[in-house]
Amino acid sequence: MDVDILNTAGSALISERLRMDVIASNLANANTTHDVDGKNNPYKRKVVQFQELLDERTGLSAGVAARTVEDDSSPLQMVFDPGHPDADEQGYVKYPNVSVEREMVDMVTAKAAYEANVQTIQVFKSMFNASLEL
Repeated sequence: MDVDILNTAGSALISERLRMDVIASNLANANTTHDVDGKNNPYKRKVVQFQELLDERTGLSAGVAARTVEDDSSPLQMVFDPGHPDADEQGYVKYPNVSVEREMVDMVTAKAAYEANVQTIQVFKSMFNASLEL
């Protein structure tokens, strides 16, 4: 049972780390209007989809895992900038569907979840060490 706590918190740490990496990628590409081939195909925001891990023996929750990293289906941003090299005939440029504010909120929640799981591991370690002293 004790190892289950560490496995659960550890799986959450791994998942939140991936989530932070995806958020960093979204922020880094917030203004990317071309794909890797140089075509006028803006970056699409990525989101991590999580799934609960279940213990096969008990059917109880045993942690979390990142199931997939998918493209966000929200629409691209259309910005009027007729001087931009990627502007269409009407003067609009397609920008990624990345909102810096949304990414910052996601980053704060991922950080809080990560810290909560680190705290869980620290409390478990402290309790385990106290039990050895009995």
